[in-house]
This record gives sequence, C-alpha cells and structure tokens, in this order.
Amino acid sequence: MTDSALSQTTTDNWTVAGQSFTSRLIVGTGKYKNFEENAAALRASGAEIITVAVRRVNVSDPKAPMLTDYISPKEYTYLPNTAGCFTAEDAIRTLRLAREAGGWELVKLEVLGEAKTLYPNMVETIRATEVLAKEGFKPMVYCTDDPIAAKQLEDAGAVAIMPLGAPIGSGLGIQNRVTIRLIVEGASVPVLVDAGVGTASDAAVAMELGCDGVLMNTAIAEAKDPVRMAHAMKLSVEAGRQAYLAGRMGRRLYADPSSPLAGLI
Repeated sequence: MTDSALSQTTTDNWTVAGQSFTSRLIVGTGKYKNFEENAAALRASGAEIITVAVRRVNVSDPKAPMLTDYISPKEYTYLPNTAGCFTAEDAIRTLRLAREAGGWELVKLEVLGEAKTLYPNMVETIRATEVLAKEGFKPMVYCTDDPIAAKQLEDAGAVAIMPLGAPIGSGLGIQNRVTIRLIVEGASVPVLVDAGVGTASDAAVAMELGCDGVLMNTAIAEAKDPVRMAHAMKLSVEAGRQAYLAGRMGRRLYADPSSPLAGLI
C-alpha cells in the first residue's frame, strides 16, 4: 500500500444520523477527579464525541461548576445520555429536558433493568426508542449483545446500535465476540461497543470485529493515569480499525511455515 493510500485509510470517517466523525472513540464524563482531568483525557483521546449523563453532570446550573466551562459544546459533540434511568418514561423525560436545555437531538438512550448488573431492559428500551424517534430524536441505543434485539431497535428508529461488551464498569472486555460480530453483519446503522472495555486490547478487539466505534468511561477514568490511558485507547481503536480493514490471516489448526520447505539444503 502506498503512503497516500494508507493515509486515506487512517482517516476514514464514519457517519451517524447524518453527522460525520473522524475519531471512532467516544468517551464519557463520569468518575473523573474533576472536570480538568476529564478535559485533559478527552484531548488525549482524540475523541470528538463526549457522552454526558444528564441526571448527574451539571450542564445548566451556572451557580455550580459546569462541564461546559471545561469542555466546549462548540468544539465537541455532546451526547446526552440517560444513565440511571430504569423506565422508558424516565429516559424519555430526561432527554426531553436535555433537548430543552441544549437543543440536543442526537442522544444516547439506556434503560436499565436493575442496579446490580446494569443490564438493559430491552422491552423498555425498545419502547423508549419508538417514542423518541417519533419525537424527532436520533437515539444511539445501549442494548444487550443480542442480534435479534439489535434489529428490533433499528426497526424502532435507533440511529446506532450499542451492544455491551460486558457489564458497565466491569472492565472484563468483550465476552461474546460471536454475537457482536453477528450484530455488525446484520446492521445497516453504525454499531459501537458500549460498556465492558478495560484496557487498550479490549478496544482493539471491538474494532477488529468490524464495529464502527467504541464508547468507554471507566476504563479511562479509573486508570492510574487517565490521560495516558486515554491516549492508549486512541491508538488501540485506530490499530483495531486498520487491522479490520487489512483483513486478518485465516486461522489454521496446524503450523504453516513462514518460509517454503522445498529446496532446502
């Protein structure tokens, strides 16, 4: 491959709901020591989208420290999310408030089933997706790693499918590569792994499976050096994407010599 061709592949964009982005890494705003550390990690990650828990992060009260003072909505795409919502009604209400506060329509929807595993309640999630899509929202939706549920979400109006790699905040990495790959193959909207990434190799695996991107928060925020980890995640997402585009070698049961055996002295 020529240098110019390689340059083109390293800057291939992806599009969601008509918006185009270069970085395939999305980072969050929870668990950091302060907004300054969050902003530094965001810069190191190269991410263009930052997801914001509307119910937990201050984006509208000028009397308290505001995230917007450190991370400008003019420089980054804010992705309001419904973290902490356990019913469709709560999630819908939260995103309606977000739209009133900042005009946001591209949003991240998650409706949790219970507090121990933070697994999504797919019945409530699909119901909320249908309502939000009809109201003009463009929901990127957190879901189980279930190809059938993913297709149902797409039919309901999801602009991106975001299956979990492992439980939120667990750092366990991609637990079921088969179902993630099936979701990627069956989707006509972007697929991004959301939840479960613990280190750089986990992010690379997600990209090698053909995902359009990866969303993470805890893996960066709870690292001993969040800024350095953010940079590592940037590199791993890029490397995983390049490996996917390159096409990996086939797996073999037995050894295959790197050099021909014929003609040996």
